[in-house]
Amino acid sequence: MHYSSYSELCRGHVCRMIICDQYKKGIISGSTCKDLCEERSLLFQHCLSSSPTQQVYRGLWREREVIIKCGIEEALKADNHPDSVPRRDVVLFDKPTRGTSIDEFKEMLLNFLKAKLGDQPSLAALVSRIIAMADVNRDGKVSLAEAKSIWALLQLNEFLLMVSLHEKEHTSKLLGHCGDLYVTEKIPHTSLYGVDVPPFLQSLLPSVIHQIIHQWFAPAWPRRAKIAIGLLEFVEEIFHGTYGNFYICETGFKNVGYNDKYDFKMVNLRKVAAEMTIRGFLKGRHCEQNVDCTYGKDCTATCDKLMKQCKSDVVQPNLAKVCGLLQDYLLYGAPLELKEELQKQLRTCMTLSGLASQMEVHHSLVLNNLKTLLWKKISNTKYS
Repeated sequence: MHYSSYSELCRGHVCRMIICDQYKKGIISGSTCKDLCEERSLLFQHCLSSSPTQQVYRGLWREREVIIKCGIEEALKADNHPDSVPRRDVVLFDKPTRGTSIDEFKEMLLNFLKAKLGDQPSLAALVSRIIAMADVNRDGKVSLAEAKSIWALLQLNEFLLMVSLHEKEHTSKLLGHCGDLYVTEKIPHTSLYGVDVPPFLQSLLPSVIHQIIHQWFAPAWPRRAKIAIGLLEFVEEIFHGTYGNFYICETGFKNVGYNDKYDFKMVNLRKVAAEMTIRGFLKGRHCEQNVDCTYGKDCTATCDKLMKQCKSDVVQPNLAKVCGLLQDYLLYGAPLELKEELQKQLRTCMTLSGLASQMEVHHSLVLNNLKTLLWKKISNTKYS
């Protein structure tokens, strides 16, 4: 992540001002609104993002370090042009409309989730969870402001995935929200290697120097094995999960991290996409070559060169991409008696394809073999 001081594109006070203005007008609601706007116990500290479309801050909430994510792009427009504030209210918090019954809102949520995640049998339970989240004051009812806030949040891909994957221990915990601002736990280590090369040096240093720096600061091998097992478990969880299939569409070491106990944590869920989202992107898409059928950075499908249209299946599955990421991470400093077998299994894993015929038994077998190999080496030690 890029650490910077407040800039024109990174101003927490603007986000807070817009959110609190809407809260005081009764347009929005949320579990953190009172702390943010009245008690001032939710504080913005350092900006972690240089992008105007994804504003992320390190903050403090009741003396606890947290991450705050805010729809600052619209807030900045509003700051420069005060007349645009009502426009944000109208556009972002336009649904549901006054007079919508709770049953109608549940139906809205169910149809939305079907469109985003597919027609899963478990969606009714997810709707109930969302309704419970929306009911901030726990009165058994959902006010219009509560409904508008949760609906706006669900339009954000990362928030939707957080809610969908809430049962998984490998994602950040969602701590609260106010309108379309939401707060998550802070993950202590936001890179697999424990340290990032500063952005201004990345283009200046050759890749071999990057590798040496990473190896120098990386956790001890048994700790890396434990983190890798967690990453493999996450891949297992999102493949045919409770609410459908999900794909990691940028498998970089900066999108995955770990906590102080060396438990794996997915740092950036914005790089994960539901299968329905990718299929919607690929459907009827014109292409000349496979690269034209790429969602995100590396969720690529095949281009049918005769029809000049993208096919719907992603070629490289999560597991193959993750094994590619883990190759250098695990082989460096691996115990000698394990290294040859580990290299062989990682190679096998990296050649997996996304074809439906391979996806079930073969993938499970490769994944379990790799997990078992690593776990046997660290079980019954202080690292397990």
